[in-house]
Amino acid sequence: MQTLAFDGRMGASGDMLLGALLAAGADRNALAPVEDALDVTYDVGPVDRQGIEATAVTVRFAEDHDHADDGHPHDEEHDHGEHGHDHGGHSHEHEPQPHAEGHGPGRHYNEVVEVVESMDLPPDVESDALGIFERLGRAEAAVHGTDLASTHVHEVGADDAIADVVGTCLLVADLDLEQVVTTPLATGGGEVEMSHGTYPVPTPAVVDLAEDADWSVRGGPVDRELLTPTGAAILAELAEGVETVPGLELDASGYGAGSADVAGRPNVLRALVGNVDRQLEREPITVLETNVDDVSPEVLGGLQETLADAGALDVTVVPTTMKKSRPGHLVTVIVAPEDAGRVARRLAEETGTLGVRESGAGHRWVADREVVTATVDVGGESYDVAVKVASAGEDVYDVSAEFDDALAVARETGRPVREIARLAEAAVDR
Repeated sequence: MQTLAFDGRMGASGDMLLGALLAAGADRNALAPVEDALDVTYDVGPVDRQGIEATAVTVRFAEDHDHADDGHPHDEEHDHGEHGHDHGGHSHEHEPQPHAEGHGPGRHYNEVVEVVESMDLPPDVESDALGIFERLGRAEAAVHGTDLASTHVHEVGADDAIADVVGTCLLVADLDLEQVVTTPLATGGGEVEMSHGTYPVPTPAVVDLAEDADWSVRGGPVDRELLTPTGAAILAELAEGVETVPGLELDASGYGAGSADVAGRPNVLRALVGNVDRQLEREPITVLETNVDDVSPEVLGGLQETLADAGALDVTVVPTTMKKSRPGHLVTVIVAPEDAGRVARRLAEETGTLGVRESGAGHRWVADREVVTATVDVGGESYDVAVKVASAGEDVYDVSAEFDDALAVARETGRPVREIARLAEAAVDR
């Protein structure tokens, strides 16, 4: 599985993501739709960060590009402008005109959507970009107590932020990946000045974005902001969380530069691209439970079917002892998070329980499952038996004949059902 892995130990911002992707092999020309639509240009060039050569990216107004001192980004710090606060290790002291950070029209969320939809992007790129801006808009709305449609996304709606978001989506698409992952992201520490006052790091918008992300965050390792709202939103939309970089047959790697030099630490975002052996699929779930002591066996037995109809993925009923030593049952239901409310109500209606507990299990690991038809020969006659095949990528690790099919053939032929199942499974193994 072709995988892009980010090493998030120094956080992430929009310009760092752009630099890391370009350094890891994405085509600079893939950014053309943004430059054409917004009249901006990306300055791309090498910089040194504590002995590491990294790629720095600066978004500039196209009409001012020719007036810059050189063709590469500058190393001096500037105010990055996202959400009206300094971006710590990822910001430059910008010159009055050439840089686009925080410049261009500020926009409400719906206006940002219109800009993105007008760019004529590939459908998957447009979908990812709109998803990122929806996350940013919802985070801003949550922080300020407004609704999404009326939310003004401050500098995140300016041209440079749109260039960061859409540019990152274009570069990820250019790498033709099957999976994007990130290790835990460092937020930094200390405090930052924002338009509404002084706030601790991570800032409120980053906290809100991280709550809905698959990855985790860690404080430090320095007292300055390392994870920006734009960086957090991009990775929340595109990346799954991992504790460590997975084993990769490495094809390419690169470093995206944060603008400021941080004493003793390379202020970079590392990107690794390569093939990883496909593992079991990670599927988000939640677990519902209730204890009952007055439900008939017929109703308990029917929960497998009635709750599955409501969206349950799995149902187990286990005998237990309840208060006053009364015999009862623990009903446990695995369900997709978005179906939890509907399934909980159906569980209450079926059993009469007065309450259903929900525990955030987070994920389960599941195999790729496929049902194939095996043809078996018994006494010169051919019979079809459905067989379930479980695999992780190309590695098949289990085959199991469907019992009802095997039983039907066994009854017709007079042979043991286990023999029919073995014949069907062996036919698939071949």
